[in-house]
Amino acid sequence: QVAAASGHTVVLVDQSDEILKKSTKGIEESLKRVTKKKFADKPEAGAEFIKKTLKNLTTSTDAASVVHSTDLVIEAIVENLEVKNQLFKTLDKFAPEHTIFASNTSSLQITEMANATTRQDRFGGLHFFNPVPMMKLVEVIKTPMTSQKTFESLMDFSKAVGKSPVSCKDTPGFIVNRLLVPYMMEAVRLFERGDASKEDIDVAMKLGAGYPMGPFELLDYVGLDTSKYIIDGWHSLEPNNPLFAPSPLLNKLVEEKKLGKKTGEGFYKYK
Repeated sequence: QVAAASGHTVVLVDQSDEILKKSTKGIEESLKRVTKKKFADKPEAGAEFIKKTLKNLTTSTDAASVVHSTDLVIEAIVENLEVKNQLFKTLDKFAPEHTIFASNTSSLQITEMANATTRQDRFGGLHFFNPVPMMKLVEVIKTPMTSQKTFESLMDFSKAVGKSPVSCKDTPGFIVNRLLVPYMMEAVRLFERGDASKEDIDVAMKLGAGYPMGPFELLDYVGLDTSKYIIDGWHSLEPNNPLFAPSPLLNKLVEEKKLGKKTGEGFYKYK
């Protein structure tokens, strides 16, 4: 959406036409919300903006067939290294030499994905934040093999889609999640020990630290399965790091399929 809205030609690829229809509809709804604010007193200009943006967007279920005419591939599929590597390996065969590959992963190593291709120097991380149209930040990740030219292209692209890029080495969690995930896990441990209620912890961080959401609200928003997946991955990399220790309560909730907002219940219940 943000790439199409900033004048880039975008092909959105997913597994089925049904998913793509739903995605396109979602983008249309999102654009309507954006234009309500952006073009409050100019409805005609707003309608034109939506039309123009959607014109920049096409869809496909076959990544290999569309990659031959792209300058940049941004992967945002399931957080599973094997699945990602398989995709990059395939696309590497069909993409032109100049095409830059980037992953939107929040927790996996970019270097390991780059190694699945023959374009390690044209590979980096572009980590956007949810909801992408609202959030200004993009983390641009440079691996030891990423060329300066590729890095600059990724920084320029981030600015061209209206974001504020920050740069980080290929280290677990990059900047935001490296600080945020241990903070959320510490909140769970505080609650597990019975030191404070989850409601009071949330209120304390909102009113005391000025955070828009408390850690338990945030965990439910992110998804408890996603948070568990990240912490489990880091724990296997650094088993002796107390910040990365798994949480019995988080594991129990995930086991019970209480994954947060998306399932109607996590640390809190949702209607």
